[in-house]
Amino acid sequence: MKIKIYLTILFISLYFIEVNSQNTLRNYKEKTAFQTSAPWKPVTDTRADIAIVYGSNDRKDLSFEDRVKSWRDKGYETHFMTGIAWGEYQDYFTGKWDGKWHLDEGQRTRQGDTIWHGHMVPYIVPTLNFIQYIKEKHIKRVIDAGIDAIYLEEPEFWARAGYSEAFKKEWKNYYGFEWRPQHESPENTYLSNKLKYYLYYRALDECFTYAKEYGKSKGMNVRCYVPTHSLVNYSQWQIVSPEASLASLSSVDGYIAQVWTGTSREPNYYKGNLKERVFETAYIEYGSMESMTAPTARKMFFLTDPIEDWPRDWIDYKNNYQATFTAQLFYPNISDYEVMPWPDRIYEGLYRTSAESDKKDKIPRFYSTQMQVMINSLNHMPLSENKVSGSHGISVLMANSLMFQRFPTHKGYEDPQLSNFYGQALPFIKQGIPVNIVHLENVAYPETWNDTKILLMSYSNMKPLSDKFHSYIVDWVKSGGILVYCGRDNDPFQSVPEWWNQDENKYERASDHLFELLGLNSFPNEGQYKYGKGIIYVLRNDPKEFILEKDTDLKLLNVVKRLYEKDGSSMELKNNFSLSRGPYEIVSVLDESVTNDAYVLSGLFVDLFDPQLPILTQKIVKPGSQAYLFNIEKVENRMKPQVLASASRIYNEKTTKKSYSFLSKSPLNTSNVMRVLLPNTPKRCFITDTEMNPLTDAKWEWNSLSKTCKITFENDPEDTIVNIQW
Repeated sequence: MKIKIYLTILFISLYFIEVNSQNTLRNYKEKTAFQTSAPWKPVTDTRADIAIVYGSNDRKDLSFEDRVKSWRDKGYETHFMTGIAWGEYQDYFTGKWDGKWHLDEGQRTRQGDTIWHGHMVPYIVPTLNFIQYIKEKHIKRVIDAGIDAIYLEEPEFWARAGYSEAFKKEWKNYYGFEWRPQHESPENTYLSNKLKYYLYYRALDECFTYAKEYGKSKGMNVRCYVPTHSLVNYSQWQIVSPEASLASLSSVDGYIAQVWTGTSREPNYYKGNLKERVFETAYIEYGSMESMTAPTARKMFFLTDPIEDWPRDWIDYKNNYQATFTAQLFYPNISDYEVMPWPDRIYEGLYRTSAESDKKDKIPRFYSTQMQVMINSLNHMPLSENKVSGSHGISVLMANSLMFQRFPTHKGYEDPQLSNFYGQALPFIKQGIPVNIVHLENVAYPETWNDTKILLMSYSNMKPLSDKFHSYIVDWVKSGGILVYCGRDNDPFQSVPEWWNQDENKYERASDHLFELLGLNSFPNEGQYKYGKGIIYVLRNDPKEFILEKDTDLKLLNVVKRLYEKDGSSMELKNNFSLSRGPYEIVSVLDESVTNDAYVLSGLFVDLFDPQLPILTQKIVKPGSQAYLFNIEKVENRMKPQVLASASRIYNEKTTKKSYSFLSKSPLNTSNVMRVLLPNTPKRCFITDTEMNPLTDAKWEWNSLSKTCKITFENDPEDTIVNIQW
């Protein structure tokens, strides 16, 4: 009876603290997020900071405003997301909005086929009329509902599209002459893709400018974000999108980097072998997204997905989720995350139980527990000044025009699986070198050059959209930078009508202008040259040649290694990456690398990739795998009671001389496991529901080595109360 009275008093005090914490959460906390088109449900209560409510249309039995309210009532900050290239906009397509039929505004291929995203949902040519519809029908309603953060996702124009009447009209308005079929010449392809790029740049600028102005009229500061795939992925999938150029828009406040198994498992070549390299590709994708915004200080959320769009089995999802999750953590300057999209399909979807079986089931408890440990750790993931292990300073240049040359093929010039890009990056990443990405669009920012000692660049797969970019590269070389230019410069896009061959400029190739500024001949031979304090090294190979065949990367590696070490530095070759962020240890060991050795960590750890949260004194990480550990020895005050890891989110922690208590929340129908650090051996552990009923399935055990208590029970979104006494 005394225990129950004590717990009742405890619960009342916790409840009032909970109210305050929810209000604090709603007003200030925006570190983690997820997106959903559904209302709040106990089985999808992920406990991130932000619920991004998807789509503003009403449902049969629920208005948009009610969906928003369902999440707000549970303490979530509510934001809004919808597609800018597609969506449930049937009222626009069928003429209900303005009395005119608009399905003919879908993106169309050469064969006249509309490219569909779903039933009656075409990928759209974003006309001014469509933009007006998005403003009036969706953005206005969202702001009226009190939402001050808007995400317009995936501004995507397929490279194979560009044949609809709507696009032809936009062509005439933009270029001033009649439309030209993109398949007929490199010039037409380039012009077509450049227009696609502009159309979504315009669409986002118009929509976001309206959102900010309308919000201001209501006394609101509306923030605008673009959830987008990486430039690497869009280029590989042959999609055109504004990408880095959006960072120059004052109306854009940030991005979500949409990187997940589905993008990162796209195969690429290395040593002549085409296969999936999920960790390596994810690492490059996240890097391209970080570099896109780093000099502009725009907010960036990194996304991962515990499953993917294509149906596979749960083990496949788990292994690739670990790879992409690890890759995102290797960017210590990013600490905001979209922890998952579509929790309904993750928690309630049916997928194969194994690769060998057709049996389908909901997410296994071992996986949901592990996943929740991982996503809850992101609520505490710190920014860090630490760097990923390895030799820093090698960067690869990329530009938005990577997307312009991908489709169709002209004059037999091929770039299989974006090999002209990967040919500059993979040879170094596979040697454990943390390659940086530099966006050509950002070279005017001094911060862009901070971590670049050697810049690898090529115009075999992209072109500079302005001559001004070259002056910044030249200044960087003059002050001591090392430029390694790779390219035969014989691709058919060298002759497209652009600034380098227009008006007073008569350059045959885009690079001729750069080399002239560097004091060289227009087409210098392969070899090393000096300019100011810096060095230019020309390799007359297209970068794809370094990976399409076995060991052809040695030429590039040897040149870069010699240049890297000319000042006495050493370029370390290894088969792993590692990073410490606060108490978190992140490791990835590469296959196809310099050795097949495992990476060994010694210390006192909680294994966060194991749903049992075991205590380890040694962790062996084999090639082709990753590790994510909580380092207990790095806890600043080990006498302070604290939850080190949990498959639930922890609220309202309260400590006395003899006890430690808190509330635990997590989705229904999932299992919780947690490691709690304590100053003394516990004598009692009370685990109850909100009515003070002990949980019959709850268990706890003490580990004297780590001084942690492992607690397990079934999760509940409506609070589980934990009180530990010693």
